[in-house]
Amino acid sequence: MILHQILRLSSVFRSAVSIHLRRNIGLSAIVFNKAKELDPVQKLFLDKIREYNTKSKQAGGPVDAGPEFQKDMNESLARLQRAYGEGDLTKFPEFKFE
Repeated sequence: MILHQILRLSSVFRSAVSIHLRRNIGLSAIVFNKAKELDPVQKLFLDKIREYNTKSKQAGGPVDAGPEFQKDMNESLARLQRAYGEGDLTKFPEFKFE
């Protein structure tokens, strides 16, 4: 009887320790990944995205887009407005659910 209770208690203890260790190992992996520096390719990719973002904000639209791009964009917007009606087609629509 006592042996049976000890074995049951040891299995409960083992599962609790197992869960605790799994959580700590998972947390340490996340902390370790954030602490180490980025891969050079990842760093280059993020730098280019940030650079494009700043250029896009300065230009007020697409970067390095010439007059031909703007002409094509205006023609496409005019065609879509004729097909689907009025409204600003450059903004995401707002949905209101009642």
